[in-house]
Amino acid sequence: MDIADIKALLANEDPQLRLRGLVALKDHDSEVAVPLLIDQRQDDAFLVRSFVAMGLGRKRSDAAYRALLEMLPAESDHNVQAEIANSLGLYGHRSADRLVTLFHNNQNWLVRRSILAIMPEMDCPQQLLEIALVALKDADETIAQAGISTLGMLADTSQSEAALEALIPMTTASSWRSRMYLAYALKLFDAQSAKDALSQLRQDSHHKVVAAALEDLLPG
Repeated sequence: MDIADIKALLANEDPQLRLRGLVALKDHDSEVAVPLLIDQRQDDAFLVRSFVAMGLGRKRSDAAYRALLEMLPAESDHNVQAEIANSLGLYGHRSADRLVTLFHNNQNWLVRRSILAIMPEMDCPQQLLEIALVALKDADETIAQAGISTLGMLADTSQSEAALEALIPMTTASSWRSRMYLAYALKLFDAQSAKDALSQLRQDSHHKVVAAALEDLLPG
């Protein structure tokens, strides 16, 4: 679709047609697409703004990055905030501190889950440790359990010792699901303390925790 047709769609009152115009920008380079995406960042429809955020991540440029940073404090919809976080993550290490700040300040499940999903790909173990430790204290068990899994991802990094230190006390977590996630995370560490904690989980009161802790020991 040529740019004139895309501009006509973006100016249409129907949000579905504006979405169609945004999708069509995928076939154009950043120099052309980014200014049009930026023009739509205050659209009344949250789904349009979400697609704008997505596009600014895919059509990476300095202008697109600045636009994402400007969108974030002005955005009230959690779906769009999560998409902005995803797109910032695509810019790599330069976004790490911004995402940590967002994780501290925004307790929405979707936003936090998005940050936990994107940051392991950004090669920033120190910042990843920081958000994982915050996640462990989240009232939402799914976020806390994602924090456990995230700490496991740090097993072969400079933050391995700190991650394991945070994981060991989770052997007494009240949620059996958290203890199950812990069993999988601990297997990624070679330290004796991790092996001792796994031995403890093999005696757990819940059979699914025991199964997770024993999984690698069972014959195939």
